[in-house]
Amino acid sequence: MKLIVLDRDGVINHDSDDFIKSADEWLPIDGSLDAISRLNHSGYTVVIAANQSGLARGYFDIEAFTAIHKKLDDMLAKIGGRIDAVFYCPHGPDDACDCRKPKPGMLLAIGQRFNVPLKDVIFIGDSVSDINAAKNAHAKAVLVRTGKGVKAEKILQSASKSSVPVYDNLASAVTALLQ
Repeated sequence: MKLIVLDRDGVINHDSDDFIKSADEWLPIDGSLDAISRLNHSGYTVVIAANQSGLARGYFDIEAFTAIHKKLDDMLAKIGGRIDAVFYCPHGPDDACDCRKPKPGMLLAIGQRFNVPLKDVIFIGDSVSDINAAKNAHAKAVLVRTGKGVKAEKILQSASKSSVPVYDNLASAVTALLQ
């Protein structure tokens, strides 16, 4: 099985410091939905792994979260794409959970669910916590410059972790992957 894991906010859709709290606020980044469809048509199982502390903070509820993913699913279906599973951490940054990135729990759960060794899995994110989660789970980290990616790239370069491939956006990362 070819499995790829994507962060959501900042990778698939535009992010906000005020959180994405509703389907109306959820707007895809140009080319991201087509990139997911291309992954699907190339035989990839596509999974989302996202920290969603807005749930713990009370900024939105599970119904709003579900509505966001229904919008994503509906938009992907129109172009022949799909998300195969959504894993998320509903906890806040001060909660003592194992699933909040950069901890590897969410990625480890994905590996178990799909029975795939994480060393063979690419995780595309836009933040230092995404990259560290991939490294902590022994997955292959890829950074995109959308969302928080430009800031993360500078931090990773200054920390001498520049071995992580960096792309302008999900579409360019997928193009490189499929070549």
